[in-house]
This record gives sequence, structure tokens and C-alpha cells, in this order.
Amino acid sequence: MAARSARKFIARVRASIIDGGTLREKIHRERTELKKLLRYLQHAAEGVAKAHAAGIVHRDLKPENIMITRDGHAKVLDFGLAKLIEQASQPNEDSQAFSQVPTAVMQQHSTPGAIMGTVGYMSPEQAQGKLDEIDGRSDIFSFGCILFEAATRTRPFEGDSVVKTLHRLIYEPAPQIKDLNPSAPADLQRIVRRCLAKDKEDRYQTIKDVAIELKELRRELETVGGAGVTPPLFTDTAPIAVTQVPGQSLTAQASLNPSTAVSGEIMAGKLRRRGAVALVVLLSLATAAGLWFFKFRSAASAAANSINSIAVLPFQNRSNDSEAEYLSDGLAESLIFRLSQLPNLKVSPTSSVMRYKGNDVDVARIAAELGVDAVMTGRLVKRGDNLNITVELVDVKNNRSLWGEQYERKMADLLTTQREIAASITQKLQLKLAPNESTGISKRYTDNNEAYQLYLKGRFYFARRTREDLFRSIDLYQQAIALDPNFAVAYSGVGEAYAVMPSFAYAAPHETLPKAKEAVATALRLDPDLAEAHAAYGVILATYDWNRAEARREFQRSIGLNSNIAINHFRYGWVYLSPLGKHDEAIAEMKKAMDLEPLSLIQGSNFTGVYIYARQYDNALEQAKKNYDLDRSFLGGKNWLAHAYNMNGMYAESLEIAEKTLGSSFEMLPQIGYAYAKLGRRREAEAVINRWLAKPQYVSNYWIATVYTALGEKEKAFEQLEKAYRAHDWFMQRVKTDPFLDPLRDDPRMADLLKRVGLTP
Repeated sequence: MAARSARKFIARVRASIIDGGTLREKIHRERTELKKLLRYLQHAAEGVAKAHAAGIVHRDLKPENIMITRDGHAKVLDFGLAKLIEQASQPNEDSQAFSQVPTAVMQQHSTPGAIMGTVGYMSPEQAQGKLDEIDGRSDIFSFGCILFEAATRTRPFEGDSVVKTLHRLIYEPAPQIKDLNPSAPADLQRIVRRCLAKDKEDRYQTIKDVAIELKELRRELETVGGAGVTPPLFTDTAPIAVTQVPGQSLTAQASLNPSTAVSGEIMAGKLRRRGAVALVVLLSLATAAGLWFFKFRSAASAAANSINSIAVLPFQNRSNDSEAEYLSDGLAESLIFRLSQLPNLKVSPTSSVMRYKGNDVDVARIAAELGVDAVMTGRLVKRGDNLNITVELVDVKNNRSLWGEQYERKMADLLTTQREIAASITQKLQLKLAPNESTGISKRYTDNNEAYQLYLKGRFYFARRTREDLFRSIDLYQQAIALDPNFAVAYSGVGEAYAVMPSFAYAAPHETLPKAKEAVATALRLDPDLAEAHAAYGVILATYDWNRAEARREFQRSIGLNSNIAINHFRYGWVYLSPLGKHDEAIAEMKKAMDLEPLSLIQGSNFTGVYIYARQYDNALEQAKKNYDLDRSFLGGKNWLAHAYNMNGMYAESLEIAEKTLGSSFEMLPQIGYAYAKLGRRREAEAVINRWLAKPQYVSNYWIATVYTALGEKEKAFEQLEKAYRAHDWFMQRVKTDPFLDPLRDDPRMADLLKRVGLTP
């Protein structure tokens, strides 16, 4: 009640001084046409510009502080006042609660005092309490909020609570004006967007520039409205001078042509308490603003240069169209792909960031979990053939927005937009790129937008890794290739999808790996420097051709092209070094992969396998538990945890994990059969073998051999290994180092098998 009474008292005082109403009343109650509102705001901006020239920053621009007299003069009130701290009322107290009441106070830890501003209109630096960073560009941000409200009759960062409003103001871009007012001129969106840049370096650098833009916009509106029919609304030749007015602390008044004048007047009401002290403090701060500006601009530049790692989160799909889901994931993955080409920037891969899809975005938590300096978030709205893409890059270390932008594009421009975003991020981070290091950003993988969209859909389904989705991804890649036969990354996608199928026992190696090899070879013929294609080719050579020498060259080539791609290190360690018994090197490569991609469930699971093959069973169990705790529903994590329990003689624990999964997956049968065999439950182990052989898809005979080995059935074990050899079973590469097969090593047939698989000199 006290706050409401205070507001009414202030309104009466204003009315007694100025015969007119506030800009808020013009916008919301009188619903004044936009052209007139822009007229008022242009001249208000001109008045504020003169105050800025005098070294004074308002710090609390809002519609209540811009008064419009009965004769059409615009006056800016409360300029530089040390406003009294008010208790915030609830948002539903009246329709103007957010703008009138919560003049928020941000306590400073390094500088005595407090900086004030109104929630919903203050700049991001004000909202974060960064007193030393506040200069005239903070007023420009507030002025942008007012411009947005004048055009849409709504605030750009309005939330259902003060905290939510502040969060949106600091981290989220404003909506598109035309979404709320389709009749608003397009240039107004451009002006507002620049005013509302989160980084003040990206805003207009003076409010005078804003006034000039508004003047030009009004001229265009008058021309469109019928030049020569309607008399001009303003005269442009008026100088603005700062003068002293009796009874007032400070007035900056526009001297305009009397016949058409609209005054831009800045008034500071006489302070009833501590007025002189407040004004002296304000002028002192304004005098020092130049020093602060240069100091903190340098600090901001240094902070930007310290960004060495980034995570690009899946874009939020805000469309009603479920088909746009592939765009949300695919656009993020495409940006990851491009940014990961930069050798001096660590980029969290898709497999790590996808776990945050559909969750509330807490950038600080995500950055800590992924070990990155910056996080990029985005939203996408698809309406027919139109796309609205909103992107923001947050420097988590320094708790500030580095860059934010909105893109209004056609679907046909998606490929160009993706390149544009990647280039903007690179520029904003001020990466020190050598000419040959920037090719990943500017490289054109296809000029066919429809082919590019099909590729994005393919990546979307490939990430799901089910049998049906893998085949669907291949079909989409092939459709893209039909539109652009030179689309190298689409060929690489085909090869990768075919190559992983035998490892999941979705298809026999002879059915998919020759196709994988052909597709990857085509990708490399089209683009010899495609790092991921070299790594995929290395997998095929090692697991199907058993050509270790060529595989090694391909893996090392992939790492040489881009050492920041985690999967290249992972595949080199997992597929090449570990099967050869080069355990220390394999573990080192796996650690590099995990440093680059600490939350990758696939890497984390198979790292357990690397430890098992190195006979480091304690480390294997520790790694398996850590990975399992990240996502207890992930099948690969359960798979390798059960293996680790078996290798540590913890058969009951292995069964507890594996048997729970048995109803939904065949993959846990080998672990169960091995544990039964070790526990002496022969009949149950044999039943597991029979069930495995009855699988409707391809059967990996290799895993049957491990269960027969545990049962002491050497003849049957070698019989299954021979079948696995003839089938080029994906796991035959493990026969040299696999501890599950250790009881067979003194048999001459094992040495012969190793030689045929190419695992002996």
C-alpha cells in the first residue's frame, strides 16, 4: 500500500509540473499510432544524447519517465535521480507493476553503493550489478525496450516473476516485433535489435545514432503514407542546449521551430533529500565513465580471447510442426561439425550435448558438466516455408552474453544461415585463425539446400542408433546424394551408418561393410580432408579387412586433420590400439577422447572395455560405474558394467544388472551366460546360448564362443570362433587381447587364428 501511495503521489507531482501524460499512457491507454510515438521517442533520444554529451547517464529510462505535454512536447523526467529504494509489489497489483514498482537494487561487492534500474527496462549489465560497466549504452538498451513496447504494446523481456524477467533480460533475445505487430516497419526491428544487443559493444555506440535512425525511419513512413498530402510532423534543424531552469536541478531543452516544434526536454526534479550529494556523485561517476569504458572493454576483449571451448546445445523446437524436430537437432549438429574444424577450439560433440535435449537450460551447470567456457543455445520456429532462428552465446566463466542474434529466413536459406551463424561465433570469440584454419567455417559442403535438409534429417535418425533409424538415415543420405552427387559428408554418413550395424548385431558384416567402404571411399575422393571419413575408413579396415597398417594411417590422418574431434581419438584407441595389445597408448587416446567429450556414454562405456582388455579390472569397474551413473537407462553402459562385474568375479552383481534388461534386449545374453557358467549353472548357461542362436537378426558367434569358454567347452568354443572368422564378425579383432578367451590361449588353434586375422607379425 505504501508503494502504491508513493506512486500516486509521484504521479500528482508530475502532473502539477507538466500538463500532459506519460508515454505509457500514450502507448497503452490512448493507443497512439506508431508514427506519433516514434516522433516523441526521436526527440526524447535527441535530448538524452545531449545529456550523454555532458557526461550524464540516466540509468532508469522507461515509459513513465517520458512525459508528453498537451502541446506535443516530449520531456524525460527523473534524469539521474538517486531513486529511493521501494519495496516491490506483486506483479498483479496493477497493470503497470513491473515498470512502476521494482526499481531493482543490485548490491555491489567491489564498489560501495548500489545501481538502480527498473526491471524489464534495465540493461543486462545493470541487471547483473556491473556498476563499472554502465555507460550511455545502458540507456540505449533501455531505450530499445521502450521502442519495442511502443511498437507492440508489450515489454520485450516480460516474465511471470522478477527473477524470470531478469533471466530473460540477461540471456534471452527479444521476440520479433513483426510476430506481435505485422504492420510495424521492418527497419524498426533492425533498430530495436541493435539497441537490445546483450553485449554493449554490439549496440549503437551513441543514442544520437538511434535518434538519426528514427528520423530516417519517420521520413520513409511519411513518404509511404503519401508525401505532399500530409504536412511534415517535425523540423530537423533544431539545436539542443543544456540550460539551467529556475526551480529545477538540470534541464536540457530543444529549441525548435515554433510552428512545428516538439521539444526534447530532460528534467531532474529538485531532490528533497540528499539531492546535492546525489547529483555530485552522479556527475563524478559520469566523469569517470570514459576510464571505466576503456578499462572494461579491454577486459571484455581479454575474456573473449580466453574462450577455448564451447558447447552447442540442441535447438529448442518451438514449432507446432513435429517434422521440424530434425532441424532443431540437425542445425546444432551442423554447427558443431563446422566449429569442430577449428584446431584451437574444443567443441562438445553431439553425443554429449544431446542428453540436454528437452530439458530446462541451465548454462552454468551444463558448462561445468561438459567442461567448457561458453554455451550456445538456440530456438527455432518454422511456419510454412519461413524460419525464425534465435541464437545466443553465453560466456559462462564471466557470466555474460557474448552474442545474440535472430534470423528471419526462408527454408531455402537454411544452409547459408548455418554458415553465417558459425562465422559470427568465430568472429565474436576473436579466434586467432590462420588462413588454412578457417576453411571449416567457410567451406561449402553443398549448395543444394534441399540436399542439406535431407542430410540434417539423416543425422537426426542416425543419432537414435536403432536398426530402423539407421536404415532410415541411410535412405535420407542417399536422397541428398541424388540431389547433389558431390555431397561428400552425405556419403560419409552412409558409410558410418552401415559400418556401425555389425557392432550392434543389426546386420551381418558382409551385408553392410562393403557398402560402408564404398561410400566412405567416395566421400574421401570428393573431399580428401574430411577427418571423420578417414576415421570411419579406419574402422572398416580394422574390423572387416583386418588391414591394420592401412587402418593406422587412416586413424592418424583423421587426428592430424582435426585433433579436436573426440571420436577420432576414441576410434583409434578402441578399434586399433587396444586389439593389438598396445594398452598404454590405447588408454592415453581414450583419455584424450574423454577430455574432449567427458559425457559421451558410448566412449565411456567402451573405455571400460579398453581397461578390461588391459587386465586393469579395478579401473574397468570404476569407469563402468561412473558411466552407468550418468544414465542408467543406456544399454551400452549396462552392458559393459556387467562385463566389468564378471571380470572382477562379481557374478551376482552382473546378473542383477543384466537380467533386468533381458526382457527388452538380446545384447545382455552373453554376460548372463558367462555369469551362469562361472557360477556352475550349466543348464541355464546353455539355455542362454540357445536363445542367442534363435535371434531373428544376425547372430554374433563370437559371444557364444565366450560362454562356451567359460563352460570349459573348448571344441565348441573354437567351432563358434571359426564361424565368427568366416563371417568377419566385428569382435574378431578382440581375439588377441580378450580375457574372456584366456583359457584357449595354450591351444595351437588360437595362434593359427590370430595369424589369419592379422594380429601377429
